[in-house]
Amino acid sequence: MKLIGSLLVLLTLFSCQSPKKPQVQIVTNVGTIMLELYPEKAPVTVENFLQLVDENAYENASFYRVVRMDNQPVNPVKIEVIQGGLQDDQLVETYETIKHETTNETGVKHLDGVISMARNEPGSASTEFFICIGDQPELDFGGKRNPDGQGFAAFGVVTDGMDVVRQIQHGKAAGQSLETSVMIERIERVN
Repeated sequence: MKLIGSLLVLLTLFSCQSPKKPQVQIVTNVGTIMLELYPEKAPVTVENFLQLVDENAYENASFYRVVRMDNQPVNPVKIEVIQGGLQDDQLVETYETIKHETTNETGVKHLDGVISMARNEPGSASTEFFICIGDQPELDFGGKRNPDGQGFAAFGVVTDGMDVVRQIQHGKAAGQSLETSVMIERIERVN
């Protein structure tokens, strides 16, 4: 009995010492989205995102792009996401790009609610991000959405506010651009 008690105490101590995953909230003019990030799986991407958050880089940012089944007629591989960030290419280019962490390396797959970095070429991500609506395996390493097959760098998940994500996705759009961007009032750590 003493051995079981000692084991329980040790397990409790070890579980209390495991680091808490960073929690971040994205406050928009239509509601709040809560995120949990995975620094142990995607350290470069999480560090970059948190640095941008801490520096208030997302001040005046927005969700500006929605990708739905009905607005990607020329794409043979369909996805569903909302994209946010700074939007202005000249402004985005003022930020350093980061190493591309593939889903093959991190194990973080593009499932419903996963947040990931937008990019052109591997290693070109900096400020723009997207959130998956539904599972999006074609965005993982080996997926066919991007011709290079490297996928996108997933680094966390929505823990609350998927109703807000879906509301944004259903916004009125011209092509994939929201007619009225959803303003990001602030992005901040909550722990």
